[in-house]
Amino acid sequence: MNTSSSAIPTPPDATSTEVPPPQHPSTFSPANLLLLSALSVFGAIIGIELLVKLGVTPNTAIIGALVAMICARVPLRAFAQYRSIHVQNLAQSAISAATFGAANSLLLPIGIPFLMGRADLVMPMFIGVSLAMLLDGYMLYRMFDTKIFPATGTWPQGVAAAEAIKAGDVGGRQARVLGAGLGIGMLGSWFGIPMSAFGTAFIGNIWALTMLGLGFLLRGYSMPLFGFAVEKAYIPHGMMIGAGIVALLQIVRMVWRDRPVRSAADVAAEVHVPAAAGTPSIRRSLRFGGVAYIGLATLVAFGAGLYADMSPGMLILFIVYAAFAAFVHELIVGIAAMHSGWFPAFAVALITLLIGMLIGFPPAALVVLCGFSAATGPAFADMGYDLRAGFILRGHGSNPAFELAGRRQQLMAAMLAFVIAIPVVYFAHSSFFANGQVPPVAAVYVSTIKAGVAPGVLHSLMLWAIAGAALQFIGGPKRQLGVLFSTGLLIANPAAGWAVLIGIALRFAIERTAGERVRNTMEVFAAGIIAGDAIFSFGSSLIRSRTH
Repeated sequence: MNTSSSAIPTPPDATSTEVPPPQHPSTFSPANLLLLSALSVFGAIIGIELLVKLGVTPNTAIIGALVAMICARVPLRAFAQYRSIHVQNLAQSAISAATFGAANSLLLPIGIPFLMGRADLVMPMFIGVSLAMLLDGYMLYRMFDTKIFPATGTWPQGVAAAEAIKAGDVGGRQARVLGAGLGIGMLGSWFGIPMSAFGTAFIGNIWALTMLGLGFLLRGYSMPLFGFAVEKAYIPHGMMIGAGIVALLQIVRMVWRDRPVRSAADVAAEVHVPAAAGTPSIRRSLRFGGVAYIGLATLVAFGAGLYADMSPGMLILFIVYAAFAAFVHELIVGIAAMHSGWFPAFAVALITLLIGMLIGFPPAALVVLCGFSAATGPAFADMGYDLRAGFILRGHGSNPAFELAGRRQQLMAAMLAFVIAIPVVYFAHSSFFANGQVPPVAAVYVSTIKAGVAPGVLHSLMLWAIAGAALQFIGGPKRQLGVLFSTGLLIANPAAGWAVLIGIALRFAIERTAGERVRNTMEVFAAGIIAGDAIFSFGSSLIRSRTH
């Protein structure tokens, strides 16, 4: 058990007993910098290796925390500070940022022009997506703890990481509950059950997760139920377009009504720090992001020489659409990740590509559009998980100055990881591509571009966009019914649908039998399940990659 002496006062419903140190640990102190740099290199290498060999990117946050805990056992003075749960939080932030950044935000986008036979576009794309990745993470930092992405949101993987770190620090009953969850999570994963989906059902919004589960099941069983595959009819894509447009309008409405006041939940809890106290408003953040993405889209478009294939009007339209698509992509991915722990980055990028094809952009522009859009979202969502974990570990915002200082240090840790991931991918991608090791998802994008748009696609997209918009409007911005249902339809995983719905049924039964007094124990147990699934998935992915 860890022996951290830095405990902070917690709200009545929290279990941590830590008292905040006078100053939050720094990312750039020598010992921390050494640990975070090593974890970032490891995370980047693991991320790109697993993405090209298996087509997946594991969540390595728990691994980073465990490495810091193990290092804390080394009987040397330089390793003593790794006992702090806040240093462990920085460790998990760095390794997960490096993993998702290197794989999803960097390697995947540059694989698209390579497979298209446009090697001349690889470097302009690499520069553009590197900057987009940095902006992606920074945007979530700016928007975290706002009405759109509240610090009290679900962010399941963040809760799991925080509970694992707390259990290693304080031990006791909660550690035993978490340990039981870890064991069940790993056992279920061994049998092929998507345990992270099961565990999330005990933590997240029931309405949103129910729609996610139904989406998973309808996608998986559409052939026996309806006689056709919903994805072939572009039903999921159309529904996400409609739901995404309404979600965007709901965000605009929030921005319009943005006021520096606390939410009703915050007032009731009396522990939450309003975003206006130390972070930018939603309005300023969205304005900054819009301008920044237009600038990046312009840089990539001119760097790739797209002006040679398009008229000035079409070039301007491309820049505006590419910036809009990238920005909306990160928002939709972030919303889905916050509510469910799943983010359909691949599918939403495919939707932006389809719309670009319908607009009539030339192939080179579609390659740039697809890569630029795909680069945003993963780092955004991952930063949300990490900041949620830090928010819990720092006492749910009970000490505003300490919370904001810790949040800034997590941003620094993530940016360090991104900066390290950039040269790792730069030096590694040539050998991977030369050996035919390209992310499988990139091949899907390329085949879509080469195949063109089939007749009737526009009609199907417009028809089902109406249904998605209606569902999102009915559920409102808190439930996100349309976005989550579309997310489920876009992901082929019926087993996850069963896991989510069974978990929700058990949650209802437990709450009806035992009442609210078991909520905290249930959430800690669920966090253990999610963490166990992540650890087992990470280990099994490494083993499988060695056999390929």
